[in-house]
Amino acid sequence: MSIAIEAENLGKCYAMRGLGPPTLFGSIRNGITRRKAEKFWAIRNASFQIPKGCTVGVIGPNGAGKSSTLGLAAGTITPTEGRIRAHGRISSLLELGAGFHPDLTGRENVFLNAALLGIPREDIRKRFDAILDFSGLHAFIDQPVKNYSSGMYVRLGFAVATEVDPDILLVDEVLAVGDISFQLKCLDRIRQFQKRGKTLMFVSHALQTVEEFCDEAFLIDHGKLVDRGEPGGVILNMIRNHSGEGGGIFAQEFGTREMEFTDVRLVNASGEETAVFTGGESLHIDMRYRAPTRIDRPVFGYSLKTANGMYIYGTNTQLAEHDIPFVEGEGVVRVSLDPLLLRAGNYFLSVSCHSHDHATQFHRREDWYPFAVKNKDNAPGMVTLPTKFTT
Repeated sequence: MSIAIEAENLGKCYAMRGLGPPTLFGSIRNGITRRKAEKFWAIRNASFQIPKGCTVGVIGPNGAGKSSTLGLAAGTITPTEGRIRAHGRISSLLELGAGFHPDLTGRENVFLNAALLGIPREDIRKRFDAILDFSGLHAFIDQPVKNYSSGMYVRLGFAVATEVDPDILLVDEVLAVGDISFQLKCLDRIRQFQKRGKTLMFVSHALQTVEEFCDEAFLIDHGKLVDRGEPGGVILNMIRNHSGEGGGIFAQEFGTREMEFTDVRLVNASGEETAVFTGGESLHIDMRYRAPTRIDRPVFGYSLKTANGMYIYGTNTQLAEHDIPFVEGEGVVRVSLDPLLLRAGNYFLSVSCHSHDHATQFHRREDWYPFAVKNKDNAPGMVTLPTKFTT
């Protein structure tokens, strides 16, 4: 197996000044008191190998060390300890505006950026029209890039980074800056790179994209590579382990608590509580509640989102015309998705209970419960639609 990127005991440490503004007085004071800058390890003791032709998604909370890891792989950051080596020509898009001079035009910056990547000027001259066409910046190419929007920066940077035909492409979260049509264009180019056996490593908070495009995922947290493997499993572990009180990374909870959820369990067709379900089978949601005093005609509901936060579906007992006369004390409301029509992926479940007139939210847990879906077939998409072929 040929290796594209390999790291051994990789670490990067930064000095955290935190000693007040860098004034002359501050320097004298710190010298007198002998206060030293604290150390912050952005990444430490990371060892991994990425095979050639593999696509790796790097995920984790903000400030976890993802971008530092990518910068070390690109060679734009020098390791404090350990080593990292890349085998092949690297092209990277790591930081908005990196490799561009604000006073130069877009055209001039194409050649400057390519030179920084080690691409001969004549090669870029031959590829210039393709770069311009991909970026779509024909009307602005001779304007100084200091007048560009963040989206225009990304368009030009990604066009150069991918058109120079690297062996290894490194991309940070900057793609999220572009509009949706350009993001789709970039993802299509990534697919082309994969088909040609290129190696890709990218940081993203778009978990659904990581799951769809990557062969492997790295989970980095507090400067450590804490998990790696099949993207779906790594993503589910991240959702479970970075959730605060709730199950979702962005979980929220609110309401008067006149009625409150004491427990919500996700149960499969065999009656087992689990977080992984099979498409086409059953998913039951048992919402256990407690109402200290009687509440007349409460409305219980649920909703589902993708790991990217895309709203899939939601309903409640009122919409379903399932009237609950009252609740008092403890009880259970079951929601049955049978069959479960979701395709493979990671999802968030939200549950709620409000008054019949919608005036009072008794209890809502938003994005609180994560779960995953696997499928028995490889059909693409987000949901399974009942389909019949006739000939």
